[in-house]
Amino acid sequence: MENELFNNKIDAYIFMSEENRFYFTRLHTSFGCVIVSPKEKVFITDFRYEDVARQSLPEYNIVISSYGDLYSKIAAVLKKMGAKHVGFEDDVVTVGEFKIMKAALGDYTLKPAGEIIAKVRSVKTEDELRLIANAEAITQKALSKVLPLIKVGITEKELSAEILFEMIRCGAEGLAFENIVAFGENSAQPHHRSGNKKLEKNDLVLIDIGCKADGYCSDMTRTFTLGEPNAQLVSIHNLVAQAQSYALKNIKAGMTCHEADSLAREYLASNGYEKEFGHSLGHGLGINVHEMPRVAKNSMQVLEENMVISVEPGVYIDGLGGVRIEDLVVVKKDGVVNLTSFNKNLNI
Repeated sequence: MENELFNNKIDAYIFMSEENRFYFTRLHTSFGCVIVSPKEKVFITDFRYEDVARQSLPEYNIVISSYGDLYSKIAAVLKKMGAKHVGFEDDVVTVGEFKIMKAALGDYTLKPAGEIIAKVRSVKTEDELRLIANAEAITQKALSKVLPLIKVGITEKELSAEILFEMIRCGAEGLAFENIVAFGENSAQPHHRSGNKKLEKNDLVLIDIGCKADGYCSDMTRTFTLGEPNAQLVSIHNLVAQAQSYALKNIKAGMTCHEADSLAREYLASNGYEKEFGHSLGHGLGINVHEMPRVAKNSMQVLEENMVISVEPGVYIDGLGGVRIEDLVVVKKDGVVNLTSFNKNLNI
């Protein structure tokens, strides 16, 4: 990690976002700053987290601050480090925050570094892979427990609430994102907001869910039916499953995200569903549910070993319904390791 960070003519980095603070410290904190140089790590926080920081982070120099003097403490740390060029999170800092930062750190050259840290975070450590796999296992367990509840008359909101309850019972600390539960024609909306629609016989049931456990996210989608849906939707489900299977068999480290995306996109296009697959094939995942890389047709980023990505082709037809099937995989040199084992059967 340090080699990636300090191969960019940057002397030190300041990380103020909650996600990046957690990445470096593994502590959930609502205030603070992590400062990293080639020789030193400093965690600036307030009295609420002082004890746990000193106990949990022996490799860090702990500095106690308050909101009012945070930047003066940051400046003092950077001066002690002898830093001149300082990387900051340009992808999350607002214009107002940057003005304050620039005024307080006028003695330093501030260099945009959001893309650098995002790239570092995109390649997971073995510990991160274990945590993501655990979160995905919790998600699958929760879905298996609610399948018997999918009956005529249940509403999208009710099923979503049951999924959340089971996730918490199975060990999640919360949702990675708002559950997507879509019945019937609503499944044609890729990011449908679950409502009061009641499930009817022969409806499609699209469920896109993920939890957060120990700070890391999961994500999976399955499309079911309760009965016998429209014959076109049965055909679409088969095609989406085949397109995903083809992509899963061929994705590997060294190919571009464009190439990975095209595996499923060209398969669906060749079967008449080019325009109906309107989103990217997938995305990176870790502390955030959407991280680098973007597995999209316009992305030339190269997939690297131990990146975790979703593989989620879909076909959506307004007024009829939509099908999406999503797995989480770890990219390897010779293929992928699939973290999602939940069955892809259309019938519940």
